[in-house]
Amino acid sequence: MSTVPQQAGRADRDRFVDALRVLSLVVVIVGHWLMADVSPDGEVDNALASASWLEPATWLLQVMPLFFLVGGVAHAYALESLHRRVPPGPGRYATFAVSRARRLLRPTAVLVGLWVLASLALHAAGAADGADGELVRTALRLVTQPLWFVGIYLGVAALAPPMLAAHRRAGAWVVLALATGACAVDLLRFGGGVAAVATLNYALVWLTFHQLGFCLRDGLLTRARAAALVAGGTLAAVLLVALGPYPVSMVGLPGQTVSNMSPPTVALLAQGTALVGVAVLLRGPVTRALARPRVWTAVLVVGSAAMTAFLWHLTALFLAVQGLRWAGITPPPAASPAWWATRPPWLLLLTALTLVLVLALRRFERVPGRGPVPRTRGADVLAASGAALCSVGVLMVSVTGVDVLAGAAVRFVVLDVAPRGALGVLLLGAGLVALAGMPARPGRAVSPPRPAARR
Repeated sequence: MSTVPQQAGRADRDRFVDALRVLSLVVVIVGHWLMADVSPDGEVDNALASASWLEPATWLLQVMPLFFLVGGVAHAYALESLHRRVPPGPGRYATFAVSRARRLLRPTAVLVGLWVLASLALHAAGAADGADGELVRTALRLVTQPLWFVGIYLGVAALAPPMLAAHRRAGAWVVLALATGACAVDLLRFGGGVAAVATLNYALVWLTFHQLGFCLRDGLLTRARAAALVAGGTLAAVLLVALGPYPVSMVGLPGQTVSNMSPPTVALLAQGTALVGVAVLLRGPVTRALARPRVWTAVLVVGSAAMTAFLWHLTALFLAVQGLRWAGITPPPAASPAWWATRPPWLLLLTALTLVLVLALRRFERVPGRGPVPRTRGADVLAASGAALCSVGVLMVSVTGVDVLAGAAVRFVVLDVAPRGALGVLLLGAGLVALAGMPARPGRAVSPPRPAARR
């Protein structure tokens, strides 16, 4: 049986966008593996803290802006297809929102559910108790950290229909408006001391890159404009870091009073803008390379399980650290010559463990087909409410972890949230999405409007 996904034969696929998605996730996974410095006794640090001279490398390794760019392209295609199939009216929004939410929630639910069961089993066995259980408690707290991306992406996807409509009316001006809003937030935050507004940039910054995806889909990002993005974004990032309160690192580091990632700052916006420009400039040669069957097949194979690998790569990390602990092997200090020498076998070990997890769990990325969403306004309201709660719930789980028995409450925006509360919000949102997507019963669906009769 062929291992190549069925999509390989689709002539309408944008190969460059697919490759950019795969590259983004692979870079994030490898970056986490390299930066995470987890000692056998459970202490967690970032290797960059021991090698600050490597912080400029994060300007290339911070590729999440590219994933939101790709999301904008993908959502534009999906909405155009939806508009051809489903006439305007109640239920069309729910059809899109439910479909997008299911794609993300199914593999996410598997990760969260299995780790909740693991937490119960580990506590029952006493593995999470005392000093010897520090590594287990660390894993239960941090293994869901990658879900921050899923939570933000769920919210961005739910907003894609109105944002695409805004793009159709105003084009690139929407990008400028979002970026201006992000700048205003940072001005109030750092210049006016209004720290509470910083949270708004979770939406404004990531929506800016998503909106650039619409521009890329419509051919608005020409090579000349891409070159301007590279030059302007790089210059702005350099000036912001040199003259402003922003750190050099584009990823969060322990002990920093300001992080460019959480919440995202205009420094990250500038760096991501430059990275988008670089990607557009490389589109031609990359597309030519993807025309080769072997290259394209590799992208398809990796892409078919990229989300599973992303969700489970920290599980592989903690399994490897536990294995070293059982073997009595003490890792060398971060950024030391011995540490660098052990990076190749370390990455090979983590890749092998992740591959095992992917082979066991990748089937949960494939969402089974369902019946049509009811053509009612109620379905739209349920879908929007459910998507919003799922977004918030996933973000909560990403910061609280899954230690439902002993996990401490963590500050989330303005509330202290414990793991059980976070899971409750996520389950409520998932329930609303499920209700919105329940097939309409005969006689209850709203019929699509009929065209007026000609005289």
